[in-house]
Amino acid sequence: MSATVEQRTGRGTAIANWFTPKIALARIAWLRTVLYLFVILDMHAFVRDTRLKGEHPGLYQPLFLARLFDLPKPSVANTTTLYVVLIVFCLIGASNRLPRLAGWIVAPAFTWWVLIGMSDGKVDHDHLALVVALWVLPTVAPNKARTGSVYADQTTSEAAGWAIRCVQISVISTYFLSAVAKLRSAGWALTWPGSAILTWAIVRRPHPVGEWLLHHPWMLHVMQWVGFIGEVLSPVVLWLKGRWQLLGALFFIGFHVANTAILLIHFLPTVVCWLAFAPLERIVPWFRRRRSSAGDAGQTEDQTESRRQTQQQAGA
Repeated sequence: MSATVEQRTGRGTAIANWFTPKIALARIAWLRTVLYLFVILDMHAFVRDTRLKGEHPGLYQPLFLARLFDLPKPSVANTTTLYVVLIVFCLIGASNRLPRLAGWIVAPAFTWWVLIGMSDGKVDHDHLALVVALWVLPTVAPNKARTGSVYADQTTSEAAGWAIRCVQISVISTYFLSAVAKLRSAGWALTWPGSAILTWAIVRRPHPVGEWLLHHPWMLHVMQWVGFIGEVLSPVVLWLKGRWQLLGALFFIGFHVANTAILLIHFLPTVVCWLAFAPLERIVPWFRRRRSSAGDAGQTEDQTESRRQTQQQAGA
């Protein structure tokens, strides 16, 4: 009986450790800077019609979350306020100043921004990981005892690990749930990979690379199968480590590069969240080591040159 309890306790501890790995706070600092700046880009390049919908509230069809929380209809006043609030606090958050205050303002504000922007019947699932990331980043408290740059803070934290894991799971869920949606839409039949969906997409969004592929339909079917299998197996990436995880990330980034080349579909909000898998906390130490090595090499050269000149003077 005690052995069984110990086994269950051990499994519970292993699961808890997986969900809350100790990760350096520097990775959170880098993510704050990159993601908050990306939100500003997103507001102007991708979900950019939120303010326009404030000018035409009669066309607004609230999504489930907007109905659940009874959010007001978009108007010029509230969409303009959202815009200003997001710009100001994204810049504050990106600087890693007042990160929790900025984060708890940006997360609901951008969620509302996206809910308004996608209230026309088309919900882009490429924003799933980005929205989740904005909600979990403020849960990580800054290190008040830190000295030096936040981007070099190697203090490990389970809270940071939990936030990173949430972002990672959201990234992978984007792909896995996409595969589930493909099966569900076909009545849980495996017909999507062998269909002509890419052909239809290329005809709908013509592009030179895609138009060339229309003459090679077998390649389109191979790409559909590779993409679908990759989506089904995407959860495996969560348990890979080191170079294997890097290869998994490169596969999906290559998947998006191919989509961009063929269909001009970019998925950048998801791609930028792949940074949660990257050891960003190593960037500053790596640069410091390089600079130190370069300084040592320069000092050695100076000493060698000084000795050479001394020998020449002695010989003279």
